Amino acid sequence: MTALSRFFHHLYFLCQKELLTLFKDPRMRIQLIMPVIIEGFLFGYAANYNIEEVPYAVVDTSGTSSSRDFLAHIAQSPTFSCVAICGNATEIGPLIDAGDILAAVVIPQDFEKQLLHGSQAPVQVITDGRNPMIASMATSYITHIAADWSAKEGFAQPPVTIETRTWFNPNQLSRWTFLPSFLAMIAFVQVMFLAGLSIAKEREQGTFDQLLVTPFSPTEILIGKATPPVLVGLFQAAMVFLIARYWFEVPFAGNLFTLFLTLLIFMVSTTGLGLSISSVARNMQQVLVYLLVLMIPMVLLSGLVTPVDNMPAFLQAVTYADPMRFVIDAVRRIYLEGASLGEIAWDFVPMLAVAAVTMPLAGWLFRHKTT
Repeated sequence: MTALSRFFHHLYFLCQKELLTLFKDPRMRIQLIMPVIIEGFLFGYAANYNIEEVPYAVVDTSGTSSSRDFLAHIAQSPTFSCVAICGNATEIGPLIDAGDILAAVVIPQDFEKQLLHGSQAPVQVITDGRNPMIASMATSYITHIAADWSAKEGFAQPPVTIETRTWFNPNQLSRWTFLPSFLAMIAFVQVMFLAGLSIAKEREQGTFDQLLVTPFSPTEILIGKATPPVLVGLFQAAMVFLIARYWFEVPFAGNLFTLFLTLLIFMVSTTGLGLSISSVARNMQQVLVYLLVLMIPMVLLSGLVTPVDNMPAFLQAVTYADPMRFVIDAVRRIYLEGASLGEIAWDFVPMLAVAAVTMPLAGWLFRHKTT
């Protein structure tokens, strides 16, 4: 048997051992599958910046046919639901304080008179500023409805009209952004935890010393420990992909090979981080602390929620050491834009650089701790 065939022979049995350890325990099978399904649906439904329903109140001090027609135009929108009709503006405060409404529309007394004279008829919109994003979007929606009503009634004919078109996400649905990103995030979390706990767990169980007296070299043991988390991460990413594509019907514009090759490269870099932590930690509790300290900044700096361009310049420089920033950019572009390998090639460079540092570091730490 040649050295290469012996290496793959040893690697096969090591991976088999690790996978059996993971999937033979019924509790571990549940932990590897159920959280992915639950979190996939939660991200699809809960992580949503689009306004599905806006409860609002009305103060119509005009009481004219024009004001009633304008309010009826707002009520026709499926997003808005009128929950209160107030006699004056002082009644709005308690409703907003109690969280019963997100917005209030106040029509002035001279509303119809201003329209008939060709003047601007300002309508006041009061929103709950405790959630600035929702308040801004509600105001924007009402502004569009008002402009549409004005044009329909012939009260305003602006000389310039703007027609907008959003590429890759025509309805501007936030789940179209979150679910492709969740492919990378679920792989990141699971791979980091599985890789980080693999060596520390065996140390606590007392089986690590038995592994060291086998004919396997430290390099073979390290690769054998790294491969199963990557396989599990790819399997979980495939589950999230099926949920996003077929349950939430987020159209996939890219190539599956390009998508999973990108995820594979990313997982190799994160596996190196996890194994490095596992090599220096003395027990599983230390691993969990180290992982949480490392993972939270990586997620925050990845651009998953806040665009990287909105961060201060020094933080933008730090994000170049975060492989999650580049995998999220690549996965979004592949999934929504249909980007090819050549178009996302520069995203591979930082991920491969992190892998080139972390994997040898994990190997050095592993050999240093075992000799």
